[in-house]
Amino acid sequence: MQSKKKDNLIIIRLFPGESIFEELKNVCRKYEVKTAVVISGIGQLKQFKLGYFRKKGDYVSEYYEKAYEMISLTGNICNSKDGYEFHVHACLGNEKKEAMGGHLIEGTVEITNEISLLITDMSIERKTEEKTGLRGLFLE
Repeated sequence: MQSKKKDNLIIIRLFPGESIFEELKNVCRKYEVKTAVVISGIGQLKQFKLGYFRKKGDYVSEYYEKAYEMISLTGNICNSKDGYEFHVHACLGNEKKEAMGGHLIEGTVEITNEISLLITDMSIERKTEEKTGLRGLFLE
């Protein structure tokens, strides 16, 4: 992994075999990130898992072994008492140019990942919501 920070922008390069979330955690620790917005992400992922929320208690995830092109990556990161929490969605495409997307749960870099984070000192928090069962974003 390589990273560089200037002002409120961090540019990250991930290499083959690296875990996208483990390396993003490392970057966040390195730069003492409080909150970040994932503003861009491209590259390729393999061994990734995408999720889809239907309703409380009904969250479906699917694992993909083969490499897919990462067309887009967006979301946010917050530092909580339990560590960094990610809410990231990805759009990925196969060699037939068919796209799919969802909540990115895990993934391993195939060729490269190039990710940009916009960082802020804004406080946000995630709490489990009774109605949905999800870890919702709270701005209080």
